[in-house]
Amino acid sequence: MPRIFFPLIITGILLALDIYVFFGLKFLIRDFSPRTTYIIKLSYWVFSFLLIASFWVVMSSYDGRLMSFRDKLVMSAVFIFMLTLLIASVFLLLDDVVRVFEWIFKRISKPQELSEYGVQRKDFIVKTGAVLAGLFGTGMTYGVVKGSHRYRVITQKLKIPNLPDSFRGLKILQISDIHSGSFWNKDAVLKGIKMIMDQKADLIFFTGDLVNNEASEMDDYLDVFNRIEAPMGVYSILGNHDYGEYLPGFTKEKLPQNISRVSAVHEKLGWKLLRNENVIFEKNGHSMAVIGVENWSNKMHFSRYGDLDKAYKGAESSNVQLLLSHDPSHWRGEVLERFKNIHVTFSGHTHGMQFGIETGGFKWSPVKFAYPEWAGLYEEGDQKLYVNRGFGYLGFPGRLGIWPEITVFELHPA
Repeated sequence: MPRIFFPLIITGILLALDIYVFFGLKFLIRDFSPRTTYIIKLSYWVFSFLLIASFWVVMSSYDGRLMSFRDKLVMSAVFIFMLTLLIASVFLLLDDVVRVFEWIFKRISKPQELSEYGVQRKDFIVKTGAVLAGLFGTGMTYGVVKGSHRYRVITQKLKIPNLPDSFRGLKILQISDIHSGSFWNKDAVLKGIKMIMDQKADLIFFTGDLVNNEASEMDDYLDVFNRIEAPMGVYSILGNHDYGEYLPGFTKEKLPQNISRVSAVHEKLGWKLLRNENVIFEKNGHSMAVIGVENWSNKMHFSRYGDLDKAYKGAESSNVQLLLSHDPSHWRGEVLERFKNIHVTFSGHTHGMQFGIETGGFKWSPVKFAYPEWAGLYEEGDQKLYVNRGFGYLGFPGRLGIWPEITVFELHPA
């Protein structure tokens, strides 16, 4: 698709929503003074056209690679404004549907009650839409300004059958989906790193998507993430974004070079990148295997480079078997059926869609319709899957309701 199509489509949607919502705005301010009405209308269109113009400036220079902070700000504003208009439009459409039915009813049964202006809008519906749209826009703005780096530590006990005393109480920390190319506040990220190190974990896992597209995105953050260390080491894997597949002009021939560059970043950070391989920890005659696979997705539009058969070799007899696999669909797609001795799979990928509700044990996000296992702990028989909600963000540079996560596990016997 030619590059011009995307900005044209977005502009068309924005203008259509703008015009439709403007009719609702005129209804809401109908009783204001003429001067106030004029100022509100003018401000509405000036803001909208400035936003669209800024969007075109960004798109004219964007090459599919790293965006500047200014560009990210503009794209966030476009995204928030469009969704806010969409919510308002839903209520206006509901009001229009009600008005059409009311007009038909009066036309048939009470034509004398129809005025020359037809059926008036319903004040309650329009105001409800305006309030909800305003709350959503405010919430999404908070999601960028504060929610993007509102890190939280989640503690989780992992009960493993026949866990040797040698590994009882072992403290493992997991982070996932850093997406360094999306960061816009280095000081806030540093606070998240301090929270990681304050947990004093024995062992740290990173479960993929270090970057959005290419290794250079980490250049400004090497001195941030190289602070992450643990007595037993930091072990990492690749996620679907780490292969550079989403860069313009990507071909399979470029894959080895892209992987080599990202692998070099892991090495600079002091992290041991597991590419379809495992590492065995031995203590007091017992062993624990950490198995790392490349991206393996049961969703066919995502890459499948993982080879669990290869990664598993040598880990078969370990007392404890822990798998790092970026995409949680791998668990149900292969692990449960073929690798029943793997006790826990650690994944990420979903980000919890960076939007949803979590309160009092209840959790919901639209991503659940694509991924049944999308956040937190899942169990089937003696096997467990934990889906980390991610440390960073992608696309929308914020989070609302689904906050960035640092997970701390303790191993205990079942």
